[in-house]
Amino acid sequence: MNSAAYRWIRRLARFAQFTPDEERALEEVSSATRRCAASDDLVKLGDPSDRVFVVLEGLVCQQKLLPDGRRQILAYLFAGDMCDPRQLLQSHTDYSMCVLWPAEVTSLSAGSIQRLERHPNLPMALARYSLMQQAITREWLVNVGHRTAFERLGHLLCEIYVRLEAVGLTRNHAFELPLTQAELGDTLALSTVHVNRTLMELRRLRLVTFQNRQVVIHDFAALQAAAGFDPAYLLVNEKAPGKVVMSALPS
Repeated sequence: MNSAAYRWIRRLARFAQFTPDEERALEEVSSATRRCAASDDLVKLGDPSDRVFVVLEGLVCQQKLLPDGRRQILAYLFAGDMCDPRQLLQSHTDYSMCVLWPAEVTSLSAGSIQRLERHPNLPMALARYSLMQQAITREWLVNVGHRTAFERLGHLLCEIYVRLEAVGLTRNHAFELPLTQAELGDTLALSTVHVNRTLMELRRLRLVTFQNRQVVIHDFAALQAAAGFDPAYLLVNEKAPGKVVMSALPS
């Protein structure tokens, strides 16, 4: 498979076993793509909630902006990630989406989602993917609520590694991460200075090197232990159950 949807299909296939027809259905609904530059806005707060974005390449974030310009990054969407289809049930979006690194995206309408859900295994994959995203949100909440700066950054890097490994974007515990220290700070509720100090500490301990948009994890087991990272919430070791979860979208 060499379609633009390759990583999206690969990510969803972790949650259900697809037939060739189901893979073709995913390719068909994602065939119309567009390129986006860094800093492009995909969604603005209050936009009509009439489509679901799928990131095929690059990096996009969901975020909330405060009146004084401060920002909280709510989620990263890497290659193969998508927005929650259930957002189509609401009239307007309550967050914005910004491109952090040049990206290729596609958008799905409610009709496209409903066509996918006529296949036996796709509703299961979409539902389990949404459960994983909810679990990520809970871990990020714990991050900004109770983990130390060292634990926050270590936990986030472990998570990103596992998520990128699932779609073939890592090599020998190394991966590309085109994020600035300011963007990491907006994710972890830390100042840029604090992020910089924490990265220096991770490097001093020979756990992680982050330089020129490249992350190298030198001792994953030690970083995992230091950050209290348990990948179970990413559903990496679970087998897809045999029943189909019905769609939340109206027919």
